[in-house]
Amino acid sequence: MGIKNIAILGSTGSIGTQALEVIAENPGMFRAFVITAQNNAELLIQQSLKFNPAYAIICNEKYYSRVKEALVHTGVQVLSGIDAIKDIVTHSDIHTVLTAMVGFAGLEPTINAIKAGKDIALANKETLVVAGEIVTHLAKKHGVKILPIDSEHSAIFQCLMGEDGNTIEKLILTASGGPFRGKSLEFLAGVTREEALKHPNWVMGAKITVDSASLMNKGLEVIEARWLFDITADQIDVVVHPQSIIHSMVQFNDGSIKAQMGLPDMKLPIQYALAYPNRIKNNYKRLDFANYPNLSFEKPDIKTFRNLALAFEALKQGGNMPCIVNAANEIAVAGFLNNGLSFLAMSEVIEQCMQHISFEKRPALDDYLNTDKETRIFAQNLIKQIPLKTFTN
Repeated sequence: MGIKNIAILGSTGSIGTQALEVIAENPGMFRAFVITAQNNAELLIQQSLKFNPAYAIICNEKYYSRVKEALVHTGVQVLSGIDAIKDIVTHSDIHTVLTAMVGFAGLEPTINAIKAGKDIALANKETLVVAGEIVTHLAKKHGVKILPIDSEHSAIFQCLMGEDGNTIEKLILTASGGPFRGKSLEFLAGVTREEALKHPNWVMGAKITVDSASLMNKGLEVIEARWLFDITADQIDVVVHPQSIIHSMVQFNDGSIKAQMGLPDMKLPIQYALAYPNRIKNNYKRLDFANYPNLSFEKPDIKTFRNLALAFEALKQGGNMPCIVNAANEIAVAGFLNNGLSFLAMSEVIEQCMQHISFEKRPALDDYLNTDKETRIFAQNLIKQIPLKTFTN
């Protein structure tokens, strides 16, 4: 096989920068053909100078001149705007599109890439949360592989290798529990932005770190797993595993369970997705079981961390309800990160949106786009109108 050309949508974020590290470690296997950023022009410039991609795209057009000027003497073609990203993923020289854009913005580029026959290395879970039925149908239609990069879904994907035709009884997603595991509602009522951003095991972007602290990240992963593995909500369990050594498990109809294990390191699932179906040698730190004599497990506290329960409810309702939850959560997290919303009030915003936004049982793509817009407006107005910092339960 020749070198795989990779388009990294969101190259300046946590997943994107680690994907570039994987590419740098395997220059004979991969090339960063396209890299994109939303606002981080300076890092995009540095990455372009180091990796010499064919295209660098800055989504926020106000930074276009800065990036263009910095790369004018290189062979890198500089583009700007979301439409450029939607178009570039169809380029004939691209083999795999790694979608690491944050939130709903990753949906349309992913759909365009699938229609163009590109394999998807999926780090943007919101794509399947919002429009899982449409995306998975298109992937089947166009013969495209969706290769999960989330550590949990990569673990399940790996556990299912060689199990074609065998019946899955249950998927068991593990969760670290985040920085507030075991804490009470009274404690959570006063947590700060800085406290929520201190994850015990993983280094991630701000939005996903807050989602992990609230257990919404696990809720989104539950919805994503339903579509990735064609499973029902009742066949998905979540178990809190603070050590983050077992990344997830599959239980089959004979009761046996397969687990994928390893030290917490996102570069491993990234490498697996890019190199699939092959495993390639690396020098990542290995797990020594003697250093982990005790692996513990417990049920998640969905009364305290309501977001996980809300996500399960959205999945069971189906239609555009997961889209509503995703959009409401993005606005709520932004409100929390901007210190305008308490930690517990994020759940209140999401629940209010679930109750008030129009429900569509069988939405088309336009319905998802309209639902996303309607929910964001409603959530933003809700945050402005109600003193949500007063919510404690």
